[in-house]
Amino acid sequence: MIAGCILGLSICVLIAAVAFGLLLSGVGFRTGANQPHSKLFAWAVHRTMLNSVRRHARADAPRLKPDRSTLLDGMRLYERRCIACHGGPGIARAQWASAMLPTPPYLVGASARWSHAELYTLVHDGVKMTGMPAWGEISSPEEIAKIVALVEAMPKMTPDQFEALRREAAARSP
Repeated sequence: MIAGCILGLSICVLIAAVAFGLLLSGVGFRTGANQPHSKLFAWAVHRTMLNSVRRHARADAPRLKPDRSTLLDGMRLYERRCIACHGGPGIARAQWASAMLPTPPYLVGASARWSHAELYTLVHDGVKMTGMPAWGEISSPEEIAKIVALVEAMPKMTPDQFEALRREAAARSP
């Protein structure tokens, strides 16, 4: 009985070691961005990201009043750091961003899917294995709050309003 358990455990360890070896050797996992992840892997990584953001969302995330000044500052930052990957109302993301895996999401409806604290955490901490940088490493909490204020305001903006805000922000840039 004990010998059978030891044999079974040994076989499981051997199978795990072979699978791990295949993974590390590149046979079991392709790192090229031109190959989509398997559905199971994509689901597992996405589920992990969702749970991590929800668990680590910053309850003390600064919230700014979405007045014109805040939105203009947020737009200047969004224009420099975000729009190429995430687009905006009536604005497609850059063509090269569509070649990223996973493809960066459009953020127009992000505030319906994420709380304020979760959006702040996503921008501040970034997301591993996606190309989303941790802007909190180089930005002040206020700058991140301004980007989040803009993202939260986007669902209420028409493409024309968004474009007008972009033009005004560009005209006022130092």
